[in-house]
Amino acid sequence: MNGLKILFSMFLLLIFFSCSEKTADKNSDSKTEEITFIGLSEIGGQSGYYRVVKITKDSIHFETGETSTKKHKEWHSAIKPEKWRNITSSFKVKNLDSVESSPSIQPIDGIDESFQIKTNKKSHVYVNAQNDIHYRQFADFKQQILKILPKEYQ
Repeated sequence: MNGLKILFSMFLLLIFFSCSEKTADKNSDSKTEEITFIGLSEIGGQSGYYRVVKITKDSIHFETGETSTKKHKEWHSAIKPEKWRNITSSFKVKNLDSVESSPSIQPIDGIDESFQIKTNKKSHVYVNAQNDIHYRQFADFKQQILKILPKEYQ
């Protein structure tokens, strides 16, 4: 049964990364590297917990649930340019290449935290980067998200 939960969690993580909006920014030759997409997922645990956030400059998609109880909630909303600027200002684009991931903790019944950040030039994926010196920007992003989400989703 635990193997099935782990397999399902990994499947959800694959879906998260493969279903992300594919954006081919026309300004990829520009000198300024800008964030075009941010994704956050927290997946794992005995109950098959998942929480997924996908944000582009004009919308936010959030879903959460547990596979063991078959609970699932989703929320979508448009976001204004000012809110997008606030969210992306959490990140230092120049530091994104330096961030290092840590091993998965799902096999020991932990919850993996994954970030996907796309810019007009690159795509970055991090798993369990909490021990990295640059993690503060990710923590700030998570605080920004809590300000946006309705209370029933926090």
